[in-house]
Order: sequence, then structure tokens, then C-alpha cells
Amino acid sequence: MQTAIPCMVMRGGTSKGLYFLASDLPTDPAARDQLLLAAMGSPDGRQIDGMGGAHPLTSKVAIVSASTDPDTDVDYLFLQVVVDKAEVSAAQNCGNILAAVGPFAIERGLVAVNADTTNVRIYMVNTGARAIARVETPNGQVNYQGEARIDGVPGSAAPVPIDFLDIAGSSCGALLPSGNIVDVVEGVEITCIDNGMPVVLLKASDFGLMGNESPTELEANADLKGRIKKIRLAAGALMNLGDVANKTVPKMSLVSAPLAGGAINTRTFIPHRVHEAIGVLGSVSVATACMLPGSVAEQVSGMSVGDGVCRLDVEHPTGFFTVEMDVADSAKYESFTVNRAALLRTARLLMRGEVMVPDGVYQP
Repeated sequence: MQTAIPCMVMRGGTSKGLYFLASDLPTDPAARDQLLLAAMGSPDGRQIDGMGGAHPLTSKVAIVSASTDPDTDVDYLFLQVVVDKAEVSAAQNCGNILAAVGPFAIERGLVAVNADTTNVRIYMVNTGARAIARVETPNGQVNYQGEARIDGVPGSAAPVPIDFLDIAGSSCGALLPSGNIVDVVEGVEITCIDNGMPVVLLKASDFGLMGNESPTELEANADLKGRIKKIRLAAGALMNLGDVANKTVPKMSLVSAPLAGGAINTRTFIPHRVHEAIGVLGSVSVATACMLPGSVAEQVSGMSVGDGVCRLDVEHPTGFFTVEMDVADSAKYESFTVNRAALLRTARLLMRGEVMVPDGVYQP
């Protein structure tokens, strides 16, 4: 016999994963993680005996529950199921998977439709940050069809604008967790920043790169990967993350001058594979760094934006993310404040039903 667990498979942004109600999973984290490893088919490089897609971007889980906070609708816990290890990590948020949390919450009856657009207020359990997803709900149902397009996803879909609230320092305790605009590690200038996602920014040119290399080329460069790994381990301590050898943060983003008219170009290790795009919250952290005078990102982009609202296009291997930001005191990093960060995502329900896990893994 196998055990059937209700779930939905959804695409959120440029990722996809399994979405569960918290009430359908074990409350004990160890038992929950064993169930999720079995559901995804990990550890196995192909995840052939589970629902995972043999890549970090398709081996993700969202666990959603009604919130007890009157100012929040749902709580969202993100879990990264490692493909080739028996490991489940709650060390980070995922802004792509977040994009489908609002639609999922409405589909599963956690949030009532109240207009043609329903705002879903989301508490991100991993870091304590909050977001508002604006979901199209004409005729009382979630709409997935539309004309919005995002790079990395074929076709078009209904837009899901997301406003991020109070995300600065959500993982590391401060926007600039090392206390510096620039640190030097292993002889390389880096900027450590956390505006929703801990990211280490490095100039591609410091590694003899142009910045237009493909993810496959970068992953095949053993010397590059070794140098970045050393910097990452040292940066983890600087960012108040401790020993990050077995963690999924910080992300390492090689930055260079824009190639297609954007603000900056990126190639991001997440942390060992190279992202085909860039994570949602990672792009917010990169855009934030562009606005900080003297940062590695600002040195490369040459931006001089100033205070107020602006839009920045963060380029990545398959296109770009447009990040809208509202900042104050940008000239002084000690008092630099991010009032608001927002971007556009899309989402789609792919399957609803039950995922089957082998007998003995979990008995409800």
C-alpha cells in the first residue's frame, strides 16, 4: 500500500514545485522531510522515482496554512528539496514559488475571492518577511490566462504583481550584514547584501570572465567553481550565516555591465549550480546593491539613481527581471532605506490530486 497526500503541482515564476496544506503533512519536521524526499524522489540525480524534475528549480515545496495574524492571510513555508542528497532546507525564501502561493490559497479555500482582483497577504515563515500578491479572480475564480510574459517561461499568463514588505536583512539581520559596502575575501572585492535573499556580488572581470558566459560554460569551469566556493564559505561568516557549507545561501552572483540595455548583467550560482535566470528575491538584492554608491554592483552598472521610485532591469542568462524600488537616503549606506520593492511574476496550476509515497514513509 502507498499513502496518498493531497497536493497541487504549480508553476511559480520560473520554478515549479509541490504545494501542500500544512494540515496534510506531519507536524514533526523530520517526518515531514522524509515524506517530501520520497515525494520528490530524492536522493537521486534524476529523481526518477518521484515528482522532482532533476534540477533545483523543479525540486521545491510550498507549505501553506491560514495565518493567525489578523494582518496576514496565509503563512508560507518554502522548502528546497536537494536533488541528489537526502536533504531538505528551510534556509531561504523563494520568490518564484511565492508567486503561486496566492492562487493556491484561493484554490484551497484559505482566502475568499472579494473582487476581480484579490489581494493575498503572505507571511514568509522562513525569514519573517511579508508580501502581498495581487491575483486576478474574475467570476470568483483564479484566472491563469493573460498577456503577461516573463523571461524563462514560454508563452503568456495572467500577471501576479508582488509587493515585498520589510524584507531588508530578513535572513542576515541587516541589509549589509558585514557592515561594509565592500569586503575583500581571497583577494576579491565583494558586496554582501540581504534584501530578501542573501547574495554575494562579485565582478565577473575579477575572474577573467566577460559576463556573457552560459550556465553550462560556468559549471564546467572547475577553477572558477573552486574559487567561488572558498569566497562563499568565508562570506557566510561575514553575513551572520555561520558555516554555509551545507546551506543553500548565500547565492553568489557574478555581475558585469549590461548586455541588453538593462541596469546590470548577472550569472548566479544557487549556490553550486548556475541559475538559468536569477531568483526573484536574488534579483531584488542585486537591484538594491545597484543603488548603493561604491558597491560592487554600482561599480559595474555605473548607476546614479538617487532617492524615490525607479525601475531597474536585472539581466540574466535568459532575459531580465524588472524590479521596482522606492528608496531613501541612497547616498549614505548607514541610513539607506528600502521603502518598497515590487516585481511582476506569473503562475499556473499544473495538476491537482494526490502524491503517492511508499508504504512506511508516513502513516497519517
